Amino acid sequence: MMSKKILSKNLNDLNNYALKKRKIYQKGNPYPHIVIKNFFDKKFLSQILNEFPDLSKIKSSNNYDNKNEIKFANNKKKNFKKNTKIFFNYLNSKNFIDFIQKLSSINEKLLPDQKLNGGGLHEIKRGGVLKIHTDFNKHPTKDIDRRINVLIYLNKGWKKNYGGNLELWDKNMKKCVKKILPSFNTMVIFSTNDFTNHGHPNPLKCPEEISRKSIATYYFSKGRPISEVNKIKKKNTTAFKNRHGEKNDVYVKKEFFKNFLRNFVFYQNMKNLEKKYLRTGNSKKKRKN
Repeated sequence: MMSKKILSKNLNDLNNYALKKRKIYQKGNPYPHIVIKNFFDKKFLSQILNEFPDLSKIKSSNNYDNKNEIKFANNKKKNFKKNTKIFFNYLNSKNFIDFIQKLSSINEKLLPDQKLNGGGLHEIKRGGVLKIHTDFNKHPTKDIDRRINVLIYLNKGWKKNYGGNLELWDKNMKKCVKKILPSFNTMVIFSTNDFTNHGHPNPLKCPEEISRKSIATYYFSKGRPISEVNKIKKKNTTAFKNRHGEKNDVYVKKEFFKNFLRNFVFYQNMKNLEKKYLRTGNSKKKRKN
């Protein structure tokens, strides 16, 4: 089986492991999450790291270079090497999704995103940031809701003074509740909705020859609890937020007219048609503010 090659040798029964860790996940503060170390076989994950390309040198990579995020991302499977393809296939397999379903206790059936919209390989170099934000809440081309994020870090020998901690902030953006070092073979699974603020807001201080590498996959469902939806948030996009005491921490695009139009059914129908027939599901290539 594929899982025997990929998972840590002591993970014989994912079902029981999920049931054992479920309470930890549900009681996660500031929102449901869990940090799992050494979940994957170290030898196999080292092969993924060895295959990880310099995303800045690949033309099809998305290069984000603005006040809110300075990073590279690539979700094109043609750029993935053999073991990386095997890994993503496993992360989108029934075996792994069943594990997440039991762990999270989400009632709605979780669905993978084979095109890895917004996910795939992520790389942040010295000086890079990803300001605190909540994620886009709907799939870009399908009428399904984003529910779970899985982040897997590939950084061997990562030192605390490099920065790059994943920060989990409270609902009202008053304080950072938890910081997670992005060290090798650390997996973070967390529920994502309009209130799950996260990111790494301070510029990386790692040496020039080192970068913060991670793998990201997202999982969706048809429908979600109304309590997870911010009625004020009109647009299905990443929403960057100022940290407490930092008025100009992020750039927020003002879209008063569009926000007004979003209240009308005709505009929503028009956008749904665009989503169905015109969009490819790929992220924008480059954005500057």
